Amino acid sequence: MKSVQVSVIIPIHNQEKYVGRCLRSLLKQTIPEGDYEIIVINDGSTDNSVEALKPFMGDIRYIENEKKLGLPSSLNIGIKKARGQFIVRVDADDFVHWDYLKILSMHLQLNHDIDAIACDYQLVNDQQDILEQVNCLEKPIGCGIMFRIDQLIDIGLYDENFKIWEDKDLRIRFLNKYNFSRVQLPLYRYRQHNDNLTKDEINNQNYTEKLKKKHDL
Repeated sequence: MKSVQVSVIIPIHNQEKYVGRCLRSLLKQTIPEGDYEIIVINDGSTDNSVEALKPFMGDIRYIENEKKLGLPSSLNIGIKKARGQFIVRVDADDFVHWDYLKILSMHLQLNHDIDAIACDYQLVNDQQDILEQVNCLEKPIGCGIMFRIDQLIDIGLYDENFKIWEDKDLRIRFLNKYNFSRVQLPLYRYRQHNDNLTKDEINNQNYTEKLKKKHDL
């Protein structure tokens, strides 16, 4: 398979309501079509997510896990299948600006001293109203960050023991060896709704303690 510049990794579990909006935003990117790929990993969806994906099957690389493996495992599967030199994650309930891939990849292409580039983001609700614009370094999230694939492989990808806070664990390990830079543009739309995984307070507390223990925080 021919290599591309950017691989977009989209893990999906029961996101029939949102995934179409996500993919439409990625298929309208200003980066040339042949320069990027979209890899969707279906992690055991039990709703109509597969039906929602059908109109896009000709434009995406589709992977279906035989059983539900969890978010970090699905992300790792996508990265291992990627053909791009740059990797960026987009969650299925979010969407992006049409210059998202172009601007982030240009920073990595032209600045070899930048290891990963993150963009600011806007919090939006289910009606896509903008609630807040957020500095990505002050309040980091797991998406809206483009990495060099070789460096992700070097640090061991996502820790599959972290079913949540996988992004925080990755960030700590990444920053032990590499650097993040910021694009002061809100290119990512981070959807806030009642189903967000991070709203589970007991799980949050358990994995926060696990994170502290692993990294001696």
